[in-house]
Amino acid sequence: MNGQIREIALRLSGLREVLNIPLEEMAETCNVSVDEYLNYESGEADIPIGALQDIAKKYNVGLTALLFGDEPTMKSYFLTRAGQGTAMERYSAYKYQALAAGFVGRKADPFIVSVEPKADDEPITLNSHNGQEFNFVLTGKMLLTINGHELVLNEGDSLYFDGTLPHGMKALDGKTVKFLAVIF
Repeated sequence: MNGQIREIALRLSGLREVLNIPLEEMAETCNVSVDEYLNYESGEADIPIGALQDIAKKYNVGLTALLFGDEPTMKSYFLTRAGQGTAMERYSAYKYQALAAGFVGRKADPFIVSVEPKADDEPITLNSHNGQEFNFVLTGKMLLTINGHELVLNEGDSLYFDGTLPHGMKALDGKTVKFLAVIF
């Protein structure tokens, strides 16, 4: 398993231990079974970013603290220079670059997401999370599946949607797609 995923798993188990949160409560927060949650904490399965966001909101912890281990410190503004956002590879085909990791008390979490092309017959991994999401395609073309509907988004296209609906994306035309994702 990816080293960054193992680090997130350690932060999750540490948070649960420090706050004395029962396994059942954490699993319920993530909307998964206790066994599935234990796979998240052990690093055997990657935890969806939406579940991390749900944990962060419920327990008043910064999402970027869970993702990257850094606590935000800036209160008036936070500047991210081109290509300098805190980066992490969440799945083998998805890479996230946090754009506001250092700002305390964010109302939204903006990321640049890169999705590498996969084989045409490889299924799209679906996720869901509380809140809403905005995606704006910067480069490339992607297939976005949301609640059973398939939408093709080209450069400059955007989509705002209910994050609780099952959704996932796939790069098209054999090229990497980059998009701005803002999770509210």
